[in-house]
Amino acid sequence: MTIKTLQILATSDIHGYIMPTTFRNDHNEAFGLAKLATIIEEKRLEKPTLLIDNGDFIQGSPMTFYHQKFQAQELNPLIHVANELHYDAMIFGNHEFNYGLQTLQSVISQSTFPWLGANIVTDDGQPFTKPYIIKEIEGVRLAILGVTTHFVTKWEEPLHIQGIHFKDAFSSASYWAKWIRANEQIDVLILCYHGGFERNLETGELLEAEDGENQGYRMCTEIDEVDVIISGHQHREISTIIMGKSVVQPGSKGSCIAIIELEIEMDDHHTIQSIAHTPSLIYSSVNTLPLQSVCQSISPTFEKTEAWLDQTIGVIEGDLQIENPFLARIQEHPYIEFINRIQMAVSGASISCTALFHDERGGLKQAVTMRDIVTNYIYANTLKVLRLTGQDILLALEQSASYFTVEAGQLKVAEPFLYPKALPYNYDMWEGIEYSFDISKPIGERVTKLLYNGKVIHTDEEFDVVMSSYRATGAGNFDFLRTRPVIKEIQIDMTELIADYILKHPFIKATCNQNWQVQF
Repeated sequence: MTIKTLQILATSDIHGYIMPTTFRNDHNEAFGLAKLATIIEEKRLEKPTLLIDNGDFIQGSPMTFYHQKFQAQELNPLIHVANELHYDAMIFGNHEFNYGLQTLQSVISQSTFPWLGANIVTDDGQPFTKPYIIKEIEGVRLAILGVTTHFVTKWEEPLHIQGIHFKDAFSSASYWAKWIRANEQIDVLILCYHGGFERNLETGELLEAEDGENQGYRMCTEIDEVDVIISGHQHREISTIIMGKSVVQPGSKGSCIAIIELEIEMDDHHTIQSIAHTPSLIYSSVNTLPLQSVCQSISPTFEKTEAWLDQTIGVIEGDLQIENPFLARIQEHPYIEFINRIQMAVSGASISCTALFHDERGGLKQAVTMRDIVTNYIYANTLKVLRLTGQDILLALEQSASYFTVEAGQLKVAEPFLYPKALPYNYDMWEGIEYSFDISKPIGERVTKLLYNGKVIHTDEEFDVVMSSYRATGAGNFDFLRTRPVIKEIQIDMTELIADYILKHPFIKATCNQNWQVQF
């Protein structure tokens, strides 16, 4: 008997973060593909290796934004890095389509590896790209099957995906898994799914509406032909065994890499007797050195991006700087109104809510740079438009009003928003309505005015409200929002939306209509 060992390395949701920086200040964060590249090269020295990326690779960072805006006709620097790292395959993430099919086709043509999309077809029903590939290593035949959440059609601009169609990810994965097992002499079937999990992986408890965005749990429990599932999209860090399948999800921005080790037992005739697989995650750290060849490869675009981040992209007339974050939460600040108005402009919604994410001085200087934007809007939120009733809006406002308390005649932040950690991002401020809080009243009875277009909002009226993707999940004790109808999703990071808005309107006048107030 002979024991052979192989390994599958998987990245996902890199989102254009090659160098270990958020592009704010620190240039040695514990993430980035350049650091993972060092781990990849070290692991390759240990045993035969497959390297797969599970999607959302070409979009999401200031560098990808810069490349698309200013040097889109040049070769894609991220694909150049991926080629150098010798990826075996990539899967389409939903964000791969953000720049349109012309850009994506160029990316595919530049790639020295295949892009897999078993549930993506053209108008005539033909596969957009290969559904799967077969790799043979050390006499072991491995199939790599790729599918993408079919919710792309709910998020993407129709022009960006004109001519292609997305079939149900679960049905496609199930069909192709059975087809591969019946028609290909394989030993291991790897399902790469750019999607996440709709249920708790331990208990099976339903965590979100079974609307099809995330079908990973169902794939684990119902597709018997699969041995390994590489997931993504949710930016979670997962390494476990479910129904005998190795299941991984390697976070985002290159914070970690997933490894599935395969141990194959062969008899003297090289016939496989058994295959065992073990999943794990290896994390990047501040001590992980970026691979120099990757740094050199990305350097021209990275350096141009760094220089551009400090160039003025717009000018503010008035004051959008925040000196006192607490005051900005009790008296509307022009910066908050500005962010809300951008959300309303890009979504078409007449009501918006947003938060001030930190307790530091911030806002935008008179000469606005891209670095100012990413320093203030520090989370990778996209936008959702939910259809809410007047009662929903009232409940959301009451939850935000619980942010405050009164002690010794002074207005302060309530303890649950300070300990065990500060939660300033769970206090929302609204535009498009008029409202007042009276913090002297009991929690749940603090909204004393609530108007839309000068008229009292009734509990059964319906309104379309734009908010961050984070808040739309119900996070921050807004649980009821999780089940409200989603009217529209804008799957582009807010930093890009803000930058795009300023580039189109380079002269911004700071305004503040004082549509809300906090009393005590």
